[in-house]
Amino acid sequence: MKKSMIALISVLAVGILFLAGCQQKEDSNASSEKVLRVGTEGTYSPFSYRDDNDKLTGYDVDVAKAVAKKIGYKVTFVEAPWDSMLAAFDAKKSDVIFNQVSITPEREEKYLFSTPYSVSHPALIVNKDNNEIKDFSDLKGKTSAQSLTSNYAQMAEDLGADISSVDGFSKAVELVGDKRADATLNDDVTYYDYLNQKPDAPIKIVKTSDESTKVAAMFHKGDEKLAEKVDKAIKELEADGTLTKLSEQYFKKDISK
Repeated sequence: MKKSMIALISVLAVGILFLAGCQQKEDSNASSEKVLRVGTEGTYSPFSYRDDNDKLTGYDVDVAKAVAKKIGYKVTFVEAPWDSMLAAFDAKKSDVIFNQVSITPEREEKYLFSTPYSVSHPALIVNKDNNEIKDFSDLKGKTSAQSLTSNYAQMAEDLGADISSVDGFSKAVELVGDKRADATLNDDVTYYDYLNQKPDAPIKIVKTSDESTKVAAMFHKGDEKLAEKVDKAIKELEADGTLTKLSEQYFKKDISK
C-alpha cells in the first residue's frame, strides 16, 4: 500500500512538472512574440478613424497591418490626437507612426523615415462649369476659398488671388460648387477623398503641381533595423499591388506613388 502510494505520488509529480514545463514554454512563446506598436490618431478619416462599428480602420491603418503581417509582427495601435501622439512617440510608447506624416528636412533631423506609401500634389480646384481658370497663374485677380491657417492660403495669395476665408476644405468646395468662389487650392488626395464621398459634387481639378508631399512611416533614430524591415515590406507591398489596391479602396485613385 505504501509503495503504491509512493508510485502514485511520483506519477503525479512528474505530471505536474510536465504541465509546468508546457505552461512555461507557452508563456515563453507568448512573451517572445514580436509586437509593432503603431502610433495613429484614430480620428483622421479616411486615413485613420473608427467606423460605425467602432473598429479602427483607414488607409494608413490597413497599410500598417499589411506591413506588420509582412514582417511577422503582431500589430497594436496607440491612438491619440496629433500632439499627444507625437509626445507618446517621443516617450517611446510607440515604435512607429502611420498617420500621414510628411517627410520634411526638419523631421529628418530628428526621426527616420521609410519609403513613402502615399504622395499628394497641390491641386487647383474649380467649378465644373468654369472654363476660364486652367492654370495656377489664372488665379490672379480671382477669389480663392482657403483656410487662413493653411499653407495653401499663402500659395493662393502669392499667385495674386483674393482670399475668401473658410473653415476647412468642405466649406471651400461648397463655395466653389455654388460659384461663390472661383477656386480653391488643396492637395489632390483630399480632393479624391471628398469626391469619393460626394461623387456628384460640381467641382473638378484643372491643374496639379509637379511638387509633391511624400508621406512615410516614421521611426525613432536608433531603430534602423526596424526601419529597414518596414521599408522592405512597404517596397514589397508596392511591387505586389497591395498599396494600389488599398488606395483605390479608399480614394478610387492610386495615391501610393
